[in-house]
Amino acid sequence: MVDKSEKFNWLVRVGYFSRAILYFVLGLIALTSSSKIAEGTNGIFRAIEEYPAGTIILWIMVIGLIAYALFRFCSLFFDIENNGSDAKGWGKRIGHAGSGVAHLALAYSAYKFASSEGSGGGSGSGGAQEAASGVLSFELGGFVLGALGIALFIAAVHQAKKGLTGSFMNRISAQAPDATRWLGGAGFLARAVVYLVIGWSLIQAGFMSGGAEQIKTLGDAVASLAGEGFVFTLTAIGLMLFGLFSLILARYRIIPELDSSAGVPKFRA
Repeated sequence: MVDKSEKFNWLVRVGYFSRAILYFVLGLIALTSSSKIAEGTNGIFRAIEEYPAGTIILWIMVIGLIAYALFRFCSLFFDIENNGSDAKGWGKRIGHAGSGVAHLALAYSAYKFASSEGSGGGSGSGGAQEAASGVLSFELGGFVLGALGIALFIAAVHQAKKGLTGSFMNRISAQAPDATRWLGGAGFLARAVVYLVIGWSLIQAGFMSGGAEQIKTLGDAVASLAGEGFVFTLTAIGLMLFGLFSLILARYRIIPELDSSAGVPKFRA
């Protein structure tokens, strides 16, 4: 019989597998298909939809991205990776929650394509812009979006720090391939660039009266770099490498175990 801990472990690994597909395809279409990358996030899922067994892959991604999002929410509520409750620890936990929200949004986009609701085209950032418009309609809504943008700037710094220091390796099995450190380093640096672009779009929308149409999603952020020469190329390659890194994590990431008595995950390295 499979216990809660093993189920949790497998769900998280499916989540990393889904993230691997997402980032590898994002980097690939950025380098090879200007028309698809111009569609933003929709372009990613449209490309996957066109692959053999694409619909099946999309449904796996729906499940995996939701599982990954829940894994990140567990960091906020249960501190499953022992980040602590000081200011630095809460900063990491809130950052993980932000990642959870982002991956839930990606899961919804994947669901629309898997269920044939998103195949008709349109902007990949439409859902994000609708949500942003809703936030801006409230008092202090602009402050909320701007604050999220600042949070993403901070997250970008943490991503870059991870890439340069290799601190992420302490949660990966020693049996992982030797190239893991360098794949992850390049990937985290590429993600830092993308986070800066998304964060700036939120600051423009929230603090500079740019409006919800300024909001960029993952695919839109990469597309916006298309005219930046080597920065765009290096970022696209880095995102592909981050996809390969995530594939390694699907196998070698040390996953927190569920406490069988309380049903609460705890990290045990």
